[in-house]
Amino acid sequence: MMKEAIKIGLLGSGTVGSGVVRVLRENMEEITARVGTRLVLAKVLVRDVKKPRPYLEGVELTDRVEDILEDDEISIVVEVMGGIKPAKDYMLRALAAGKNVVTANKDVVAQYGHELFDMAEAHDADFRFEASVGGGIPIIMPLKQCLTANRITEIMGIVNGTTNYMLTKMSECGASYDDVLKEAQEKGYAEANPSADVDGLDAARKAAILSSIAFNTRISLDDVSVEGITKITPDDIAYAKNLGYVVKLLAIGKETDEGINVRVHPVFLPEEHPLASVNGVFNAIFVRGNAVGEAMFYGPGAGSLPTASAVVADIIDVARDIVNHSFGRVNCTCYRKKVLCPIEKTRSSYYVRLLVEDKPGVLGAIATAFGNADVSLQSVIQTQRDKKEHAEIVAITHCVPHANILTALDVLNALPVVSEVRNLIRVENDRG
Repeated sequence: MMKEAIKIGLLGSGTVGSGVVRVLRENMEEITARVGTRLVLAKVLVRDVKKPRPYLEGVELTDRVEDILEDDEISIVVEVMGGIKPAKDYMLRALAAGKNVVTANKDVVAQYGHELFDMAEAHDADFRFEASVGGGIPIIMPLKQCLTANRITEIMGIVNGTTNYMLTKMSECGASYDDVLKEAQEKGYAEANPSADVDGLDAARKAAILSSIAFNTRISLDDVSVEGITKITPDDIAYAKNLGYVVKLLAIGKETDEGINVRVHPVFLPEEHPLASVNGVFNAIFVRGNAVGEAMFYGPGAGSLPTASAVVADIIDVARDIVNHSFGRVNCTCYRKKVLCPIEKTRSSYYVRLLVEDKPGVLGAIATAFGNADVSLQSVIQTQRDKKEHAEIVAITHCVPHANILTALDVLNALPVVSEVRNLIRVENDRG
């Protein structure tokens, strides 16, 4: 017998929560037609029930999570509080009570997804998290369903709008890291403490989620090698542009002969690559599969309504499962235990920028240092003098193991003619 209505409990009424309410109300006629029954927002967990919330008029507000978790009439619990505590505990309790859970919480999914999947399976419940990566961009379900005929070999994305905005501004205006960070904070794109974004941690959580699904293997946050954008300078941006590249912070997952490697770091990306033109706060995720070839998903990576779009899509999908008495169809897809590739064995081309003494024989000494580390050079450029009796040298290497480039840096740092290794950035390069 079909339910007359499916009741929803919402945990949190902030930026995303208010967006969820708005989407549900504005699109309710279409949503009802698509599900086959009405969806009713029954209760909302808030911090202060006395605070006026005009957009929640007619909805029961509570500051006791038990009012939602212990309500047998509520079938779907939507968590949009953010953070790990108490959100993780609330979701586990909801699943244990046989309720279906929808979340936008990348922190919990990246670190504790296996616990939630296990709980959902044990209680025949759905656990959905489309909004945890890419905001309004559909990517989780496409990987789990639309691309499931493929063997995914690579997934690579711009998944943090703050850092993409900053790198875009540095590229367009030649501004410094400190200046664009200040501007991003003033515009509300960066937090007062921006470390989660600029140190790459936000992107790393999303990389773990995407790679777990793409390669059907559990990837934890600790498995992700992480480097942020704090060392990027206008000089690096300028060198990239002159060489035909743009600088982007990418979340990368690859399956190689050495195993699965997952990492987040700045890269020199060829100007012709589809991700190179993704600017500002937008996100994009590039996927390579053995059947589909190359595909890219692009759109707003955050914001109230874009994120709510993904959350409500999950709610609709869960509601359809309730109507059809079908649960857990696309919960955990980590059915393999593939070998992980240590960072030392990952392979890449590299951009190396050095401050050196400006005198004869320096180029030869540097080339010898690279050669002794078994690193071959694609190009070497000696630039204008940096200061009295010093110049900069920029080298682009061929594709080499990461261990080799680390050895080369040790040798270069020990050379008397090298004053400073100013930066090392990977080059995503299909040019050879």
